[in-house]
Amino acid sequence: MRKLQVDVVVIGGGATGSAVVRDVAMRGFKAALVDRVDLAQGTTARFHGLLHSGGRYVKSDPESATECAQENEILRKIVPHAIEDTGGLFVTTSKDSEEHADIFLECANKTKVPAYEISAAEALKREPRLDPKLKRAFAVQDATIDGWKMVWGFAHSAKEYGAEILPYHWVTGIEVTNGAVSAVTCEDHKNGGEEVRIDCKFIINCGGPWAGEIAAMAGCHDVNVVPGAGIMIAMNHRICQHVINRCIYPSDGDLIVPAHQVAIIGTTDQVAPSADFLQIKDQEVQQMLDAGDALLPGFRHSRPLHVWVGARPLVKDNRVAATDSRHMSRGMSVMDHEERDGVKGMLTVAGGKLTTCRLMAERAVNIMCDIMKDERSCRTAQEAVPGQENSRQHRLTDRLQAREKEWNKDQIICECELVSRRMVEETIQEFPNASLDDLRRQLRIGMGPCQGGFCSMRCAGIVNEQGAASVERATNMISLFMKNRWIGIKPILFGESARETALDNWIMQGIFDLEHAPGKGQLSEVALNPVEQERDKQEREAVKEALA
Repeated sequence: MRKLQVDVVVIGGGATGSAVVRDVAMRGFKAALVDRVDLAQGTTARFHGLLHSGGRYVKSDPESATECAQENEILRKIVPHAIEDTGGLFVTTSKDSEEHADIFLECANKTKVPAYEISAAEALKREPRLDPKLKRAFAVQDATIDGWKMVWGFAHSAKEYGAEILPYHWVTGIEVTNGAVSAVTCEDHKNGGEEVRIDCKFIINCGGPWAGEIAAMAGCHDVNVVPGAGIMIAMNHRICQHVINRCIYPSDGDLIVPAHQVAIIGTTDQVAPSADFLQIKDQEVQQMLDAGDALLPGFRHSRPLHVWVGARPLVKDNRVAATDSRHMSRGMSVMDHEERDGVKGMLTVAGGKLTTCRLMAERAVNIMCDIMKDERSCRTAQEAVPGQENSRQHRLTDRLQAREKEWNKDQIICECELVSRRMVEETIQEFPNASLDDLRRQLRIGMGPCQGGFCSMRCAGIVNEQGAASVERATNMISLFMKNRWIGIKPILFGESARETALDNWIMQGIFDLEHAPGKGQLSEVALNPVEQERDKQEREAVKEALA
C-alpha cells in the first residue's frame, strides 16, 4: 500500500476540481487531487466548448448571468491559451417571436452582461449562413474554451505549488474518525490496482454528477445531484465563425459553437437515471439537426461527425419536478457536511458551469478556511497559470502557422488537427502509460473529420516504438479507441458518415485484420476501471444483439 499525507484531498478532476486544487495549493495547503479516470474526462470533456458571456441567462437566471460575465473576463486573463475570442450573436429567426428579444437588452443591462443590438444586415455580414429573414440580432462576448487545456493549466499550476495530481485513482472509501474525515483510500488503475491511502484533514468533493455517491462513502446520504443529460453533435467543418444563440428562452438545440476545426450544436436536457450510462436517442439527434436548420438554413446538409452526451451536475430543487432538468438551477451549491450530516471536514461542491469554475473554487475554499479557522486569501483571479502571463488568446490558425515554420522537419501524424510526431513523442514521454484516448484529450487526435481512422494506427505505432506499450497492448489501444469513437458515430450513421465508417472498417479489418491481431480482446492491458468494464460489456452485448 502506498501512503500519502496531505492537508486537503480534492475528489474529482474536472473543471471545478482542478480549480479547487489550484486554489487550495496557492493558499499554501498541502493538497492532492484524485480522479477515477483522466483529468477532464467526465462532464468537462462532454460540453459544447462555450465560454459564456452570460447572455443565455439574463432572463432565466440573472445571478448566473452576472457571474458568467465576470468570470468570462477573468478566464481570458488567466488561461488565454485555452480561449478563442470568436464573439457571439443572439438572433431572432424568422420562426421566432420577438418577445424575448424585446427584453434581452434590458435584462443584459441589469445583469451587467455586455451586449448591444446590431442590424440584421450587419449580422448577415458577420455570418452569411444565418436565416436571411432574421428579425433581430445582438452582439455579446461569447467565446470558445478548450476545457482540457484549461484543466491541465490549473493542474500544472497546482503542481508548481506542491499539489499531487493523481488521475486514474478510483476512490474506494472515505474514513471518518471521531466524527471527522481522516483519510481517502483509492486504487491506482494505471499501476495494476495498487492500493493508495491518503491521510488528510479535509475533503472537498467535486465529483459532479457522481458527488452523491462520493458523499455517501463518508456517511453523508441523500446528496441530491441530478445528472442532466444533454447531447451535442460536431459537424465536419466550421459552419460559423461566431457563437450563435437563438434569442429565445433557453431551449433544446438553440446554440451553435465553432470549436477548433468543427462546429458543435447543443443541447438537449433530460434527467438521466445514471451519469455512467447515458443514452443517445435517435429522436434527439434529429431534433438537433432540425434546430440547426432553424439557425443556419442548410445546416443538416453538412456531415455530422460525432455525437456525444454529457451529464450536468444539477442540484435538485424540491420546487422543480424530478424529471424537469431544464428548470433546475444552474447555480453553484456548496454543502457543509458538518452542518448537514454531522461529518466534520468535508464539503460537496455541485452545480454551476465550466465558465464559473474558478469562482466556485474560491467560494468553496473560503468556506473551508472559515471551518478550519485558518484564513488565507485567494489569488486565483489575479495570477495567470504558469507560462501564460503574457500570452494572448489562441486563434484557429495558430497550429498551422507553427507547422509552416518547419513543415519539412517533423512528420504529420494527424492531418485533421495538425498533430506532429514530435508532439506525440513528447506527450508519451510525459505520460508513459497514456492510452490513445489520453493522447486524444491532450492533442485532439481522432477529433477531426476522419475520427481517428488514420491517426490512431500511426499513434499506436509511435507508442510501441517509444517502448511505452507492447505490440499486444498497442493493438488493444487501437481497438478500444475505435470502439469509443464508434459510440459517437453509430447514432449518426447515414449518408457521408456511413461511407466514412465503411472505409475505416475496411482499413481496420480488411488491411490490418485488427480482429485477429496480437492481443485482441485483452482489455485489461489498457487498465479499464469497473465502470468502463461494464460499459464495454454492455456495448459488446448490444453489438451481438444488433447482428443476431
